[in-house]
Amino acid sequence: MQKALGYRDFDWLLLGMVLLLCVLSVFEIYSATMHTKYVGFHIKQMYWIGGGLGLMFLLARVDYHRLLDFAYWAYGVCILSLVAVRLVGTRVMGARRWVRIGPVHFQPSEWVKLVLIVLMAHYFANLGCKRLTWPDIFKAIALVGVPMLLVVAQPDLGTALTYSPILLIGLFLGGIHWRQAFLLGTVGLVIVVGAWSSGKVVKPYQKARLTSFLNPDADPRGTGYHLRQSLIAVGSGGIWGQGAEKGTQTQGDFLPIPHADFIFAAFSEEHGFVGAFLVLLLYFAILMRLIQNAQTAADISGSLLVMGVVAVLTFQIMVNIGMVIGFMPVTGIPLPLMSYGGSSVLFTFLALGVVMNVRMRRFVN
Repeated sequence: MQKALGYRDFDWLLLGMVLLLCVLSVFEIYSATMHTKYVGFHIKQMYWIGGGLGLMFLLARVDYHRLLDFAYWAYGVCILSLVAVRLVGTRVMGARRWVRIGPVHFQPSEWVKLVLIVLMAHYFANLGCKRLTWPDIFKAIALVGVPMLLVVAQPDLGTALTYSPILLIGLFLGGIHWRQAFLLGTVGLVIVVGAWSSGKVVKPYQKARLTSFLNPDADPRGTGYHLRQSLIAVGSGGIWGQGAEKGTQTQGDFLPIPHADFIFAAFSEEHGFVGAFLVLLLYFAILMRLIQNAQTAADISGSLLVMGVVAVLTFQIMVNIGMVIGFMPVTGIPLPLMSYGGSSVLFTFLALGVVMNVRMRRFVN
């Protein structure tokens, strides 16, 4: 006998934690942009959050098994959209990443993440999570590699890198043997070193950005500027912070794009170590709740879907915060649910909609 579905089966605790993070985001964007040309962006962020919530509730009502059935069709559409960006996309600051639809700039590369999560769940679930063969592994690499290369060509190395954890979690949960993983890692390292040395895949300015975190003082007014200002902002926050709307680096317009890529630095300056720690604790609680939903899924495809979401969010959180405190290169990867950005916010809420979808059907036969 099937259990009737209803929104009472939502993970309301997870949603509450997500909304708390969104509230912090709106207030911090307001504070960080109040004396800049980006003033008012907190209102736009509220619209994106509201739209994301609506899409999340709608997506949760569509059986995720139907989403899995259309995975390859959606993948084809994504490839076409990335090709369209290459042909007719809007060029901003030297990169062609957006397609203009009326007054809105649409970034297809953000939506590819969601499609890849569904596609990898469908692919590995159909394999039955048995011992993977080399053809199984190569097909999975090709499915993720094609959109990754198209996004790298935009160029948008940061977003392209967010596709890799989807592949890795799929291979890990799909049944890859440690010998296969070791061999792939070795070959991958050789390819990365070769691509880096050739100068054709990774552009010179990307190399400079990727290595500047090792010694930002080497070029304090150039490639090291962003990181130096971020470190100053985080350090000046101290234990309790300088207070909302009182961050010297943020309000003085020294911290670059404080409402987007470096929002955690702005938040740390204004709310100190205590505030930053509480945000990290909130992220940890959200990720643990997501993993719990993966464990209680009705089938392997549901578990793979949720773990794909966990992999992407964990990667983005680690890279963004690592970037802000000087442990990772400056890559432009947004902080989920905190950084300003319509495509990023909508992707995150749609991904959470998939999670809620799986949770609502955990008792359905």
